[in-house]
Amino acid sequence: MTEHYDVLVVGAGPAGLAAARAASGHHRSVAVVDAQAMPGGQVWRHDVAKRSPRAARKAITALDKVRWLSGHTVVAGDTRTLRMESRDGAHDVTFDALVLATGARELHLPFPGWTLPGVTGAGGLQALTKQGWPMAGKRVLVAGTGPLLLAAASSLRSHGAKVVGIVEQAPHHRVAAFAGQLWRWPARAAQAVRLKSHLAGVPCHYGAHVREAFGNDGTLQAVTVENATGMQRIPCDLLAVGYGLVPNTRLAQLLGCRLQENTPHPGVQVDGACRTSVANVFAAGEICGIGGLAMARIEGTIAGHAAAGSRHDILAWNRRHARARLFADILARTFALDPSLHNLATPDTIVCRCEDVPLAALDGLGDLRSAKLASRCGMGACQGRICGSALTELGRIASPGVRPPLFPARMESLAAAHFSSTTCDHRGTS
Repeated sequence: MTEHYDVLVVGAGPAGLAAARAASGHHRSVAVVDAQAMPGGQVWRHDVAKRSPRAARKAITALDKVRWLSGHTVVAGDTRTLRMESRDGAHDVTFDALVLATGARELHLPFPGWTLPGVTGAGGLQALTKQGWPMAGKRVLVAGTGPLLLAAASSLRSHGAKVVGIVEQAPHHRVAAFAGQLWRWPARAAQAVRLKSHLAGVPCHYGAHVREAFGNDGTLQAVTVENATGMQRIPCDLLAVGYGLVPNTRLAQLLGCRLQENTPHPGVQVDGACRTSVANVFAAGEICGIGGLAMARIEGTIAGHAAAGSRHDILAWNRRHARARLFADILARTFALDPSLHNLATPDTIVCRCEDVPLAALDGLGDLRSAKLASRCGMGACQGRICGSALTELGRIASPGVRPPLFPARMESLAAAHFSSTTCDHRGTS
């Protein structure tokens, strides 16, 4: 079975929803595909215990003319056809224009004890909580860097968790300078005030990071936090730690889209109309570089108009985009990772959780292919998404190329596929 749409959007987060809305306004047939059951992405993830944000409800309601392909995972494809897999089987979707809004994932840096049960990503624990994981009375330490820490901590506290602290690796003077500039973006300033108010009484540790996690019988019990003055041991039941976000570019790389250069975690390179280096492929949101909700929605709108063949209001949206880009640049400078974080893992620290590969096993190996052959690093269920990004950040292994399937898939889903399996280099060029 094959379906065809004028515009196909991959990803139902804020950028993808904005793109679908803009494209459908030009009387084009539009479909949005996402692996989740509900639209909204990670930012507007459905919360079983609470009402979705008003902005999310409004964005989703506006999709009455758009085909919603929920629970569909893209496993292979080319620049005219994508192969989808769902619980009902596999089928192809063809398109005239494609908008990639595949978002980002958390960056994890390995440290002793990070594989203990109870240690999760900051955004990951927030997502689990929204899906109904019980948090009432749990002592949670939130650590890492960036505004996501406040959002995650606030969400956890509203679900009954006892947030015992927030550990931010950026020094206090940089965070204070960043906060002092928020008046230029009133909506973000108001959001920051709401979050800080909701987290009143929660200790905040600046210029600090988690050094080690401890537990007995496979259960997290405490964390050692290091700062300029020494070490502090903090008892906790759960540790939510995330060191920022990494663009999800695997599908873009598979299609041959050029990536940005001079960064360890490059986004997709686009022009002012969100066009990629591939003629009929557009990209928007965190896949183009981490910029936050406002920029994702602006880029999604630009990409949707352009994919539908219209330049309607794109110049006006470009002006708004420039302002949002300024905020994203300040954000990146404020929460840039301290190089000392690259030295948290010891030689016997597990870096590939799927295959239990320690850091020492990768000595002398310069790319993920060599690591796979020598140690099975990156061969597990996550296919190198976690360890690959971490090792790239640590400067140990070059970013891997991409070939189908993009996610673990049933053999029957791939048997009839006739897509190119060109492997891309780390810049995303064939």
